[in-house]
Amino acid sequence: MLTGECICALQSGERGTIKPKANFDADQDAAALKKAIEGLGTNEKIVIEILTTRSSAQRQLICKAYEKATSRTLVKDLKGDTSGDFEELLVALITPPAEYDCHEVMRAMKGAGTKDKVLIEIFASRSNQQIKALSDVYFKETKKQLTAALESEVSGDYSKALLLLALGKRDESTTVDVNKAREDAKALYNAGEKKWGTDEAKFIEILCKKSIPHLRQTLIEYKNISGKTLQQSIEGEMSGDLENLLHNL
Repeated sequence: MLTGECICALQSGERGTIKPKANFDADQDAAALKKAIEGLGTNEKIVIEILTTRSSAQRQLICKAYEKATSRTLVKDLKGDTSGDFEELLVALITPPAEYDCHEVMRAMKGAGTKDKVLIEIFASRSNQQIKALSDVYFKETKKQLTAALESEVSGDYSKALLLLALGKRDESTTVDVNKAREDAKALYNAGEKKWGTDEAKFIEILCKKSIPHLRQTLIEYKNISGKTLQQSIEGEMSGDLENLLHNL
């Protein structure tokens, strides 16, 4: 479920472990990449060194500086000089996060069935701002609403939870009311372990709407009430994609 690192990442809007490089110079990096790509063969060591040690925002500035200096896009030049998994990795590194997420979602929904692991990973871990940016890119490229597209691909309680997350309206307040967290923990206990059958709607409502700090406190209160972790209860009460989604929140 939620770890301290995940919570910090969600609150700050950052993802991954690469932090901004100190004394960053986009023009200097762009010039180094130009030199590494041009000529016979590509100096892969330089390309890797630059693109894997700059933050996402810094990589976007490098792309702009590169295009300004060469009148070519860095994506096009990398595609022309690399191939296979290495090319795919480099292109992913310099793709704006919202655009990358959007294309991953589109690929997950393409063809028969859906790649639910991809949908779960993205919508369970992105902030409201990141989901809105993803949705905006999706609409720009397809002229369709993302939620409508998802609704046509998934069903049942899993669909309800995924669509709720895709709206990007989770409470993002940072203050925690312990009493309210305890109330939600009791509500989850009553909706699952304490009754015959499971009230999935209550789990979806709380886990997909409440703030991350609030849910972290709710996990503590739940274990105090139940003696089990909430993860254990979800595993015992649910199955399939809904279980996987709620387990990843």
